[in-house]
Amino acid sequence: MLNGRKRTTASLAALALTGTIALSVSTPTSPANAEPDIEQVRDRVDKLLHQAEQASERYNDARLELKELNRDLDSLEADQTRQSDVLDGVRSDVRDAIIQRYQSGGLGPTGELLASDSNGFLDELATMSTVDGIQDSILTDYGTELEAYGIRRAQTQERRDDVRALKKTLSTEKKSADDKLAQAKSLLSRLEEEERNEILSRGGYRAPDAGSIPASPRAAAAIRYALAQVGDAYVYGAAGPSAFDCSGLTMMAWAQADVSLPHSSRAQMGSGTPVAKSDLQPGDLVFYYSPVSHVAMYIGSGMIVHAANPGAGVKVSSVDEMPYAGAVRPG
Repeated sequence: MLNGRKRTTASLAALALTGTIALSVSTPTSPANAEPDIEQVRDRVDKLLHQAEQASERYNDARLELKELNRDLDSLEADQTRQSDVLDGVRSDVRDAIIQRYQSGGLGPTGELLASDSNGFLDELATMSTVDGIQDSILTDYGTELEAYGIRRAQTQERRDDVRALKKTLSTEKKSADDKLAQAKSLLSRLEEEERNEILSRGGYRAPDAGSIPASPRAAAAIRYALAQVGDAYVYGAAGPSAFDCSGLTMMAWAQADVSLPHSSRAQMGSGTPVAKSDLQPGDLVFYYSPVSHVAMYIGSGMIVHAANPGAGVKVSSVDEMPYAGAVRPG
C-alpha cells in the first residue's frame, strides 16, 4: 500500500504515462524532473478555474449590459410608437386639407393621384414644398414628423441589433466558462480523493465569529451574511441562497445592509469609495487579477471571505492569496 506523498507521486506518474494529464516539464533529462509533481497539477487546475471565472465574470458583465440595452430598447420602442401616433395625426391633417381642396375642385390633375392612392400621394407630398396652394405649415409639419419617425425607427433597429449581438456574446462566454470548468473537473477526477482535497482545500482558514469583528452596523450586516455562507457551493452566475459566484456573494451580503451592488466584480469595483490596502476595514470589497475578475470581502486581520471556485466553494482565505488589484468601501 502506498500512502501520503508516495501515493500522490505514483498516481500522478501513472496518469502522465497514460496521457491523461498534459503537463509540460522544462527539463526532462532528470528522472526526478520527469515525474509529474502535484504542484504542477495544482497550477494547471488553478489556471483552468481562473480562466473559467474570467469568462463567468465577463458573462455577468454582458448580462448587466443586456439589461441596460433592453431598457433602452423599451424606451426607444415607446418613443417610436409615440412618434408614429404624432405622424398619423399630421398625416390626417394633411389628408383633410387636400380632400377639402379636392372636393372644391381646386387640385386639378393632382386630385386623380389622391383619389387612386392617398397614402402614396402623401409620401410624394413629403418631398414637395407646396401643392396648389395647400398651407406650407401643414406640409412642413408632415415632413418634419416623417423624418423624426425615420430617425427613431433607425435607432430602435440599431438597439435590436445590439441586443442580438450581445446575446451571442453571452452564449460564447457561458460556453467558455463551462468548457474550462469541465477541463478542471476532468483533471481532478483522475486524482484520488486525498489528492483532490490537498489541491482544493489549501489556503482555507476557520471562519471567525462574525460578532467578534469590529465593523460599522452596515458592514457588520454584510459580514454576518457572507460568513454564514462559508461552506456553500460555488456556481457560476449564482447569487444564493445556497450557491454563489464571487460577485454574487458580495452583492447579496451588502444587500443585507440595503446597499445595492451589480452582479459583476468589475462593476462592483466602480461602486464604492477606493481605499488603500493599508486602510482596509472589515466589509470592504477587495479585487483581484488584471483585468479584475474576482472579488472578496475583507473581514480584518489580513483575511477575506469569498466564493473561491467550484472546487473550494465559499471560504475564508488570506487577503494575499491572489494577485491584489484594489479595494473599495461600499455605501
